[in-house]
Amino acid sequence: MSALEHPSDSNQAAAPLPPPLLPHEALIVERIEESPTIFTLRLRFTDPLIHQRYQFAPGQFNMLYLYGIGEVAISIVSDPTDDTLYDHTIRAVGRVTRALQQLVTGDTIGVRGPYGRGWPVDRAQGDDLLIVTGGLGCAPVVSVINYVMRRRQHYGRLIIMQGVRHANDLIWRERYEAWAKLPETQVLIAADQGGRGWPWHTGQVTALFERVALQPERTTVMMCGPEGMMRAVATDLTGRGIAPARLYLSMERNMKCGVGHCGHCQFGSRFVCRQGPVFSLPEVEPLLGVAGF
Repeated sequence: MSALEHPSDSNQAAAPLPPPLLPHEALIVERIEESPTIFTLRLRFTDPLIHQRYQFAPGQFNMLYLYGIGEVAISIVSDPTDDTLYDHTIRAVGRVTRALQQLVTGDTIGVRGPYGRGWPVDRAQGDDLLIVTGGLGCAPVVSVINYVMRRRQHYGRLIIMQGVRHANDLIWRERYEAWAKLPETQVLIAADQGGRGWPWHTGQVTALFERVALQPERTTVMMCGPEGMMRAVATDLTGRGIAPARLYLSMERNMKCGVGHCGHCQFGSRFVCRQGPVFSLPEVEPLLGVAGF
């Protein structure tokens, strides 16, 4: 199976064999402060051979390791053709991510990966793409947006929707504004609480669907964010005629090993780190919203 195939495109259900378990050293080439709690690390492997051989697909993740602290699963937000640097946007919410937040340009960390199953970018060729994100969990779709932007001739319209709880939660405003100026691209943003001077929609992200002329038979949907939001989006869009098999979700779980050994990310009979993090709606719909899963 190629790195860009999705198991729903073939008869193979298992994810590709994982890369080696040992982390490789990577240099922090640049650190970007996105907000008081969100930052981006731009990395380069210090071993030229490792750097040359490293490949990933949009939607996959790496395990970032700090000696004596631990490691954490972080989405890769770069385009796969950016083979000089690899970007990871991180929210400081726990012990490891707060320690990563203290690092500066020139420091080194351990990286192992890539892991998981990414977005079905091959299967979606020729389709309109509807990308829906909620809260601060937009990093898993940034790589696919970057991927599509460089290959616009292979895809139809690109519709990007971002919903946040409060206007202050929105990062990358300039990036959204730049995307909105591109041909065949529509950017719609909503905040539950807009506040003074908020230029976009105030309310739920699902209300934005009224502003889009969807073509259900040729639309592929990719979404990430809180499961309650994704469940609401899936219900709304299937009601508008989009087949469940055309909806893909990036699931969030506590991934500790990346290779399906520790069991922390078990989701029913599957492991998010191996069979995910990207799933089609029919694969996960029975468990969405079920306590304990």
